[in-house]
Amino acid sequence: MHQSYSVAEIAEALGAPAEGDLDLRISGAAEPATAGPDHLALAMDQKYAGGLAAGQARAAVLWQGADWRALGLKAAIFVGRPRVAMSAITRRLDPGPAIAPGIHPTVIIGEGARIADDAAIGPYTVIGEAVEIGAGARVAGQVTIGAGSRIGNHALIHPGVRIGRNVHIGDRFICQPGAVIGSDGFSYVTPEKSGAETVRETLGQQAEISKQKWLRIHTLGGVVIGDDVEIGSNATIDAGTIRATVIGNGTKLDNLVHLGHNVTVGEDCLLCGQTGIAGSARIGDRVILGGQAGVADNIFVGDDVIAGGGTKIMSNAPAGRVLLGYPAIKMETHIQAWKNIRRLDRLFAQVAELRAAVAGTVQKGKKGAGDDD
Repeated sequence: MHQSYSVAEIAEALGAPAEGDLDLRISGAAEPATAGPDHLALAMDQKYAGGLAAGQARAAVLWQGADWRALGLKAAIFVGRPRVAMSAITRRLDPGPAIAPGIHPTVIIGEGARIADDAAIGPYTVIGEAVEIGAGARVAGQVTIGAGSRIGNHALIHPGVRIGRNVHIGDRFICQPGAVIGSDGFSYVTPEKSGAETVRETLGQQAEISKQKWLRIHTLGGVVIGDDVEIGSNATIDAGTIRATVIGNGTKLDNLVHLGHNVTVGEDCLLCGQTGIAGSARIGDRVILGGQAGVADNIFVGDDVIAGGGTKIMSNAPAGRVLLGYPAIKMETHIQAWKNIRRLDRLFAQVAELRAAVAGTVQKGKKGAGDDD
Protein backbone atom coordinates (compact mmCIF):
# COMPACT_ATOMS: atom_id res chain seq x y z
CA MET A 1 0.00 0.00 0.00
CA HIS A 2 1.38 3.41 -1.01
CA GLN A 3 2.07 5.92 1.72
CA SER A 4 0.13 9.16 1.46
CA TYR A 5 0.67 12.68 2.77
CA SER A 6 -1.62 15.61 3.33
CA VAL A 7 -1.22 18.81 1.36
CA ALA A 8 -0.30 20.50 4.64
CA GLU A 9 2.53 18.01 5.26
CA ILE A 10 3.96 18.54 1.79
CA ALA A 11 3.69 22.32 2.12
CA GLU A 12 5.53 22.12 5.42
CA ALA A 13 8.31 20.06 3.82
CA LEU A 14 8.62 22.74 1.14
CA GLY A 15 8.38 25.62 3.59
CA ALA A 16 5.80 27.06 1.20
CA PRO A 17 2.35 28.61 1.66
CA ALA A 18 -0.73 26.55 0.79
CA GLU A 19 -4.45 27.25 0.42
CA GLY A 20 -7.66 25.19 0.17
CA ASP A 21 -8.34 21.75 1.60
CA LEU A 22 -5.01 21.12 3.33
CA ASP A 23 -6.18 17.72 4.65
CA LEU A 24 -6.43 16.33 1.10
CA ARG A 25 -4.27 13.18 0.83
CA ILE A 26 -1.59 12.82 -1.83
CA SER A 27 0.05 9.53 -2.80
CA GLY A 28 2.34 10.69 -5.59
CA ALA A 29 3.33 13.43 -8.02
CA ALA A 30 2.56 13.73 -11.73
CA GLU A 31 2.65 16.07 -14.68
CA PRO A 32 -0.59 18.08 -14.92
CA ALA A 33 -2.11 16.34 -17.96
CA THR A 34 -1.56 12.83 -16.60
CA ALA A 35 -2.33 13.47 -12.93
CA GLY A 36 -4.99 11.39 -11.18
CA PRO A 37 -7.21 12.50 -8.28
CA ASP A 38 -4.64 11.37 -5.68
CA HIS A 39 -1.67 13.00 -7.42
CA LEU A 40 -0.03 16.31 -6.73
CA ALA A 41 0.15 18.02 -10.13
CA LEU A 42 3.41 19.84 -10.77
CA ALA A 43 2.39 23.03 -12.58
CA MET A 44 4.99 25.41 -11.18
CA ASP A 45 5.05 27.63 -14.26
CA GLN A 46 2.10 29.31 -15.95
CA LYS A 47 2.89 27.53 -19.23
CA TYR A 48 1.78 24.24 -17.60
CA ALA A 49 -1.63 25.55 -16.52
CA GLY A 50 -3.39 24.19 -19.61
CA GLY A 51 -2.47 20.64 -18.67
CA LEU A 52 -4.49 20.81 -15.44
CA ALA A 53 -7.77 20.74 -17.38
CA ALA A 54 -6.69 17.53 -19.16
CA GLY A 55 -5.81 15.78 -15.90
CA GLN A 56 -7.79 14.91 -12.79
CA ALA A 57 -5.65 16.51 -10.10
CA ARG A 58 -7.39 18.04 -7.11
CA ALA A 59 -4.20 19.60 -5.74
CA ALA A 60 -1.21 21.16 -7.45
CA VAL A 61 2.03 22.99 -6.88
CA LEU A 62 1.62 26.34 -8.63
CA TRP A 63 3.55 29.49 -9.37
CA GLN A 64 3.20 32.35 -6.95
CA GLY A 65 0.03 34.39 -7.44
CA ALA A 66 -1.84 31.67 -9.37
CA ASP A 67 -5.66 31.58 -9.09
CA TRP A 68 -6.08 27.98 -7.97
CA ARG A 69 -9.87 28.16 -7.79
CA ALA A 70 -10.12 29.28 -11.42
CA LEU A 71 -7.97 26.27 -12.34
CA GLY A 72 -10.57 23.94 -10.80
CA LEU A 73 -8.43 22.77 -7.88
CA LYS A 74 -9.35 22.04 -4.27
CA ALA A 75 -5.91 22.88 -2.86
CA ALA A 76 -2.67 24.46 -3.98
CA ILE A 77 0.90 25.02 -2.81
CA PHE A 78 2.76 28.10 -4.08
CA VAL A 79 6.50 28.11 -4.81
CA GLY A 80 8.99 30.60 -6.17
CA ARG A 81 11.85 28.42 -7.45
CA PRO A 82 10.45 25.30 -9.13
CA ARG A 83 13.52 23.05 -9.14
CA VAL A 84 14.18 23.70 -5.46
CA ALA A 85 10.57 22.72 -4.83
CA MET A 86 11.12 19.58 -6.91
CA SER A 87 13.98 18.62 -4.63
CA ALA A 88 11.81 18.81 -1.52
CA ILE A 89 8.76 17.16 -3.12
CA THR A 90 10.63 14.20 -4.54
CA ARG A 91 12.54 13.73 -1.30
CA ARG A 92 9.25 13.62 0.62
CA LEU A 93 7.54 11.21 -1.79
CA ASP A 94 10.45 8.85 -2.46
CA PRO A 95 10.13 5.66 -0.36
CA GLY A 96 13.63 4.53 -1.34
CA PRO A 97 14.62 0.95 -2.24
CA ALA A 98 13.08 -1.94 -0.35
CA ILE A 99 15.94 -3.22 1.80
CA ALA A 100 14.70 -5.32 4.70
CA PRO A 101 15.98 -4.34 8.15
CA GLY A 102 18.83 -6.35 9.59
CA ILE A 103 21.39 -8.58 7.90
CA HIS A 104 20.15 -11.09 5.33
CA PRO A 105 21.20 -14.68 6.14
CA THR A 106 23.07 -15.02 2.82
CA VAL A 107 25.45 -12.15 3.61
CA ILE A 108 29.12 -13.13 4.02
CA ILE A 109 30.93 -11.12 6.69
CA GLY A 110 34.72 -11.14 7.07
CA GLU A 111 36.59 -11.39 10.33
CA GLY A 112 36.70 -8.21 12.39
CA ALA A 113 33.96 -6.43 10.45
CA ARG A 114 31.80 -4.06 12.50
CA ILE A 115 28.24 -3.34 11.38
CA ALA A 116 25.95 -0.92 13.21
CA ASP A 117 22.98 -2.54 14.90
CA ASP A 118 20.43 -0.63 12.81
CA ALA A 119 22.17 -1.13 9.45
CA ALA A 120 20.37 -3.10 6.72
CA ILE A 121 22.34 -5.47 4.48
CA GLY A 122 20.69 -7.14 1.47
CA PRO A 123 21.10 -10.69 0.14
CA TYR A 124 24.34 -12.12 -1.26
CA THR A 125 26.40 -9.13 -0.22
CA VAL A 126 30.04 -9.79 0.70
CA ILE A 127 31.70 -7.70 3.41
CA GLY A 128 35.45 -8.04 3.77
CA GLU A 129 37.68 -8.22 6.82
CA ALA A 130 37.79 -5.23 9.18
CA VAL A 131 35.07 -3.36 7.27
CA GLU A 132 33.07 -0.76 9.22
CA ILE A 133 29.48 0.11 8.30
CA GLY A 134 27.86 3.05 10.11
CA ALA A 135 24.52 3.65 11.76
CA GLY A 136 21.44 3.67 9.57
CA ALA A 137 23.35 2.48 6.52
CA ARG A 138 21.43 0.55 3.87
CA VAL A 139 23.37 -1.79 1.59
CA ALA A 140 21.38 -3.59 -1.11
CA GLY A 141 21.96 -7.10 -2.46
CA GLN A 142 25.01 -8.36 -4.33
CA VAL A 143 27.30 -5.57 -3.14
CA THR A 144 30.96 -6.24 -2.33
CA ILE A 145 32.98 -4.18 0.13
CA GLY A 146 36.73 -4.83 0.29
CA ALA A 147 38.86 -5.34 3.36
CA GLY A 148 39.59 -2.36 5.56
CA SER A 149 36.94 -0.13 3.99
CA ARG A 150 34.67 2.13 5.99
CA ILE A 151 31.12 3.25 5.13
CA GLY A 152 29.69 6.20 7.06
CA ASN A 153 26.31 6.72 8.69
CA HIS A 154 23.06 6.68 6.69
CA ALA A 155 24.67 5.50 3.47
CA LEU A 156 22.52 4.09 0.67
CA ILE A 157 24.33 1.64 -1.61
CA HIS A 158 22.29 0.18 -4.47
CA PRO A 159 22.63 -3.35 -5.93
CA GLY A 160 25.79 -4.50 -7.64
CA VAL A 161 28.14 -1.82 -6.34
CA ARG A 162 31.78 -2.85 -6.00
CA ILE A 163 33.82 -1.11 -3.31
CA GLY A 164 37.47 -2.09 -3.12
CA ARG A 165 39.88 -2.30 -0.22
CA ASN A 166 40.82 0.68 1.92
CA VAL A 167 37.99 2.90 0.72
CA HIS A 168 36.84 5.40 3.34
CA ILE A 169 33.42 6.95 2.73
CA GLY A 170 31.69 9.64 4.77
CA ASP A 171 28.10 10.04 5.93
CA ARG A 172 24.93 10.14 3.80
CA PHE A 173 26.65 8.56 0.81
CA ILE A 174 24.47 7.47 -2.13
CA CYS A 175 25.81 5.07 -4.77
CA GLN A 176 23.82 3.90 -7.79
CA PRO A 177 23.92 0.35 -9.27
CA GLY A 178 27.07 -0.94 -10.90
CA ALA A 179 29.52 1.69 -9.71
CA VAL A 180 33.08 0.60 -8.95
CA ILE A 181 35.08 2.45 -6.30
CA GLY A 182 38.69 1.62 -5.58
CA SER A 183 39.72 -0.35 -8.66
CA ASP A 184 43.40 -0.42 -9.67
CA GLY A 185 44.75 2.62 -11.46
CA PHE A 186 45.78 2.45 -15.13
CA SER A 187 49.49 3.02 -14.62
CA TYR A 188 52.29 1.40 -16.67
CA VAL A 189 55.89 2.19 -17.63
CA THR A 190 58.51 0.88 -20.07
CA PRO A 191 62.11 0.11 -19.05
CA GLU A 192 63.43 2.79 -21.44
CA LYS A 193 61.75 6.02 -22.51
CA SER A 194 58.71 5.19 -24.62
CA GLY A 195 57.54 6.85 -27.81
CA ALA A 196 54.59 8.32 -25.93
CA GLU A 197 56.93 10.05 -23.46
CA THR A 198 58.95 11.57 -26.29
CA VAL A 199 55.85 12.79 -28.09
CA ARG A 200 54.61 14.40 -24.89
CA GLU A 201 57.93 16.13 -24.21
CA THR A 202 58.26 17.44 -27.77
CA LEU A 203 54.55 18.20 -28.28
CA GLY A 204 54.14 15.93 -31.25
CA GLN A 205 57.54 15.13 -32.76
CA GLN A 206 57.53 11.64 -34.19
CA ALA A 207 59.44 9.22 -31.98
CA GLU A 208 60.92 5.84 -32.69
CA ILE A 209 58.99 3.12 -30.90
CA SER A 210 61.16 0.26 -29.74
CA LYS A 211 60.04 -3.18 -28.67
CA GLN A 212 59.42 -2.93 -24.92
CA LYS A 213 57.06 -4.51 -22.44
CA TRP A 214 54.74 -2.46 -20.25
CA LEU A 215 55.49 -2.82 -16.54
CA ARG A 216 52.59 -2.49 -14.11
CA ILE A 217 52.77 0.14 -11.37
CA HIS A 218 50.73 -1.42 -8.59
CA THR A 219 48.02 0.43 -6.70
CA LEU A 220 48.70 0.76 -2.98
CA GLY A 221 46.57 3.78 -2.11
CA GLY A 222 42.82 3.81 -1.52
CA VAL A 223 39.94 6.22 -2.01
CA VAL A 224 38.68 8.84 0.44
CA ILE A 225 35.16 10.19 -0.08
CA GLY A 226 33.62 12.96 2.03
CA ASP A 227 30.10 13.47 3.35
CA ASP A 228 26.98 13.87 1.18
CA VAL A 229 28.66 12.52 -1.95
CA GLU A 230 26.63 10.76 -4.67
CA ILE A 231 28.01 8.39 -7.31
CA GLY A 232 26.07 7.48 -10.48
CA SER A 233 25.54 4.12 -12.13
CA ASN A 234 28.63 2.49 -13.64
CA ALA A 235 30.90 5.29 -12.54
CA THR A 236 34.47 4.13 -11.90
CA ILE A 237 36.89 5.60 -9.39
CA ASP A 238 40.46 4.32 -9.36
CA ALA A 239 42.39 4.05 -6.12
CA GLY A 240 45.54 6.11 -5.72
CA THR A 241 48.96 4.67 -6.43
CA ILE A 242 50.51 5.70 -3.10
CA ARG A 243 48.22 8.42 -1.75
CA ALA A 244 44.44 8.18 -1.97
CA THR A 245 42.14 9.39 -4.70
CA VAL A 246 39.94 12.01 -2.99
CA ILE A 247 36.37 13.29 -3.50
CA GLY A 248 35.30 16.25 -1.36
CA ASN A 249 32.08 16.82 0.58
CA GLY A 250 28.89 17.34 -1.38
CA THR A 251 30.28 16.40 -4.80
CA LYS A 252 27.98 14.56 -7.25
CA LEU A 253 29.14 12.22 -10.03
CA ASP A 254 26.79 11.27 -12.86
CA ASN A 255 26.60 7.90 -14.62
CA LEU A 256 29.74 6.64 -16.37
CA VAL A 257 32.06 9.25 -14.87
CA HIS A 258 35.65 8.06 -14.52
CA LEU A 259 38.26 9.37 -12.08
CA GLY A 260 41.81 8.15 -12.63
CA HIS A 261 44.30 7.30 -9.89
CA ASN A 262 45.42 10.09 -7.53
CA VAL A 263 42.72 12.49 -8.75
CA THR A 264 41.55 15.05 -6.21
CA VAL A 265 38.07 16.54 -6.60
CA GLY A 266 37.00 19.39 -4.32
CA GLU A 267 33.72 20.10 -2.56
CA ASP A 268 30.28 20.57 -4.14
CA CYS A 269 31.41 19.75 -7.67
CA LEU A 270 29.06 18.45 -10.36
CA LEU A 271 30.58 16.01 -12.89
CA CYS A 272 28.10 15.10 -15.63
CA GLY A 273 27.79 11.85 -17.59
CA GLN A 274 30.82 10.32 -19.33
CA THR A 275 33.21 12.89 -17.95
CA GLY A 276 36.75 11.56 -17.58
CA ILE A 277 39.47 12.97 -15.36
CA ALA A 278 42.96 11.61 -15.94
CA GLY A 279 45.40 10.61 -13.25
CA SER A 280 46.71 13.11 -10.69
CA ALA A 281 44.54 15.96 -11.94
CA ARG A 282 43.28 18.32 -9.24
CA ILE A 283 39.80 19.79 -9.40
CA GLY A 284 38.85 22.73 -7.18
CA ASP A 285 35.61 23.42 -5.32
CA ARG A 286 32.22 23.97 -7.00
CA VAL A 287 33.51 22.97 -10.44
CA ILE A 288 30.89 21.93 -13.01
CA LEU A 289 31.96 19.73 -15.92
CA GLY A 290 29.32 19.08 -18.60
CA GLY A 291 28.71 15.71 -20.22
CA GLN A 292 31.69 14.07 -21.95
CA ALA A 293 34.09 16.68 -20.61
CA GLY A 294 37.69 15.60 -20.19
CA VAL A 295 40.58 16.76 -18.02
CA ALA A 296 44.18 15.89 -18.87
CA ASP A 297 46.47 14.33 -16.28
CA ASN A 298 48.55 16.29 -13.78
CA ILE A 299 46.81 19.65 -14.30
CA PHE A 300 44.77 21.89 -12.00
CA VAL A 301 41.23 23.18 -12.57
CA GLY A 302 40.50 26.10 -10.26
CA ASP A 303 37.49 26.77 -8.06
CA ASP A 304 34.16 27.67 -9.71
CA VAL A 305 35.21 26.67 -13.22
CA ILE A 306 32.29 25.75 -15.50
CA ALA A 307 32.99 23.69 -18.63
CA GLY A 308 30.32 22.99 -21.24
CA GLY A 309 29.58 19.53 -22.62
CA GLY A 310 32.40 17.95 -24.61
CA THR A 311 35.04 20.39 -23.35
CA LYS A 312 38.57 19.00 -23.17
CA ILE A 313 40.74 20.80 -20.63
CA MET A 314 44.38 20.25 -21.63
CA SER A 315 46.13 22.80 -19.40
CA ASN A 316 45.60 24.53 -16.05
CA ALA A 317 42.33 26.45 -15.83
CA PRO A 318 42.18 29.51 -13.57
CA ALA A 319 39.44 29.93 -10.99
CA GLY A 320 36.08 31.18 -12.25
CA ARG A 321 36.79 30.52 -15.93
CA VAL A 322 33.89 29.45 -18.21
CA LEU A 323 35.21 27.03 -20.84
CA LEU A 324 34.09 25.31 -24.03
CA GLY A 325 35.68 23.40 -26.88
CA TYR A 326 38.63 21.13 -27.68
CA PRO A 327 41.07 22.32 -26.57
CA ALA A 328 39.21 24.31 -23.95
CA ILE A 329 39.12 28.09 -24.38
CA LYS A 330 36.92 30.80 -22.92
CA MET A 331 33.32 30.08 -23.86
CA GLU A 332 32.81 33.55 -25.32
CA THR A 333 35.92 33.15 -27.48
CA HIS A 334 34.79 29.70 -28.64
CA ILE A 335 31.34 31.01 -29.62
CA GLN A 336 32.87 33.95 -31.52
CA ALA A 337 35.30 31.59 -33.30
CA TRP A 338 32.46 29.41 -34.53
CA LYS A 339 30.51 32.46 -35.67
CA ASN A 340 33.57 33.40 -37.71
CA ILE A 341 33.83 29.88 -39.16
CA ARG A 342 30.20 30.06 -40.28
CA ARG A 343 30.99 33.33 -42.08
CA LEU A 344 33.92 31.82 -44.03
CA ASP A 345 31.89 30.89 -47.15
CA ARG A 346 30.60 34.46 -47.42
CA LEU A 347 34.09 35.84 -46.77
CA PHE A 348 35.63 33.61 -49.47
CA ALA A 349 32.98 34.76 -51.95
CA GLN A 350 33.67 38.40 -51.11
CA VAL A 351 37.43 37.87 -51.50
CA ALA A 352 36.83 36.20 -54.88
CA GLU A 353 34.77 39.20 -56.00
CA LEU A 354 37.48 41.60 -54.83
CA ARG A 355 40.17 39.60 -56.64
CA ALA A 356 38.10 39.64 -59.82
CA ALA A 357 37.52 43.36 -59.48
CA VAL A 358 41.21 44.06 -58.84
CA ALA A 359 42.24 41.82 -61.72
CA GLY A 360 39.83 43.65 -64.02
CA THR A 361 41.16 47.04 -62.96
CA VAL A 362 44.74 45.92 -63.51
CA GLN A 363 43.86 44.55 -66.96
CA LYS A 364 42.20 47.82 -67.97
CA GLY A 365 45.26 49.71 -66.73
CA LYS A 366 47.54 47.61 -68.89
CA LYS A 367 45.37 48.23 -71.96
CA GLY A 368 45.29 51.94 -71.23
CA ALA A 369 49.07 52.07 -70.96
CA GLY A 370 49.38 50.32 -74.32
CA ASP A 371 47.12 52.90 -76.03
CA ASP A 372 49.34 55.72 -74.83
CA ASP A 373 52.26 54.08 -76.55
